[in-house]
Amino acid sequence: MSGTETLLPYINDKKKNGEEPTIIVDSREASSAEKIVKGLIERGVNIRTELLEKGDYILSDQCAVERKTVHDFVYTLTRRYLFEQLFRLKEAYPKSLIVLEGYLPIIYKFSHVQPSAIWGAMFNLAKNGIALVNTASYKETIDFLYVAARQEQIVEKRTPAVHAFKKCETLAEAQVYFVASLPNIGREKATAILNSYQTPINALINVDDWSKAVEGLGPVITNKVKEVLGTPYKE
Repeated sequence: MSGTETLLPYINDKKKNGEEPTIIVDSREASSAEKIVKGLIERGVNIRTELLEKGDYILSDQCAVERKTVHDFVYTLTRRYLFEQLFRLKEAYPKSLIVLEGYLPIIYKFSHVQPSAIWGAMFNLAKNGIALVNTASYKETIDFLYVAARQEQIVEKRTPAVHAFKKCETLAEAQVYFVASLPNIGREKATAILNSYQTPINALINVDDWSKAVEGLGPVITNKVKEVLGTPYKE
């Protein structure tokens, strides 16, 4: 938007001939954030689920959204991959942003991370062109995603599209990506699993023991992984 334009087209975003946007949702996000997906469907959004390499919600060919709770965001600050992941997302989707879901002032209650470090991380992301939108609850996240998708697709006339990313450069990256693609695992847990079991195949064979070897992997996650691994394929 240039400096001579106004916000009126965005404020007065009325439904045109019953048009509703389509949002592409990462299949792992759809599994862990069922309330958000259900809420979007109730608003009339057309939902497509795919296993996305990066991002949780694709709103257009230029805009992808990564959703994190405040707790998850703070926890991942100590992991360098968060910034690498987001900067790679922005390379493919120039208008990428983060939805930070939850009560933001809770950062002053954390004992293991100083608030100044959290604000510094937010500033670092913002100055590199990655905006952060704070929503107080999943209901506000639904509202934001709905409005943002409508602005991208109905007002801006953009179509959601999944872009390819640069392939894994090393064997280790390929192993992490493979394990991370399992339900509710992600890169951080995948790395912990591989550190414990050394190889992906050894990790899969011993999936029943993950809760003993890797912190944060309880029966809910392991059962979903076993369901994916043990259910016969049906097209």
